[in-house]
Amino acid sequence: MEYDLPLPLYKKLTVTFRVEPGCLGPDGADHIVGFCKHAKQAVAGLDSDFVRWVITPRFDKSLLETEYRTNGKRLNQQQAALYLSAFGKSLDDFEEHLQDKLSELIDTYLGR
Repeated sequence: MEYDLPLPLYKKLTVTFRVEPGCLGPDGADHIVGFCKHAKQAVAGLDSDFVRWVITPRFDKSLLETEYRTNGKRLNQQQAALYLSAFGKSLDDFEEHLQDKLSELIDTYLGR
């Protein structure tokens, strides 16, 4: 199946990734909002033809770390995997790439 890229916003996969303040160290809560803004800008271009990124602090541990939505509907892991497969991506590789990118961004943000 072929798609005209970039997709309209409502058809894109919205990936919400919630970042734990603790990943920025003991005073991470003081920096998490700024880091999330920085990270959002840094990942905005990744797969931007079919993905919309939301990087936000994870203050509520009852919320999933990663959440997928499209067309106003929440997707489970299997549905997200199916969506990504239409663009030649595997969910595992997609999530691993995001985790690696965020680790790099944390190191850069903290000046490591």
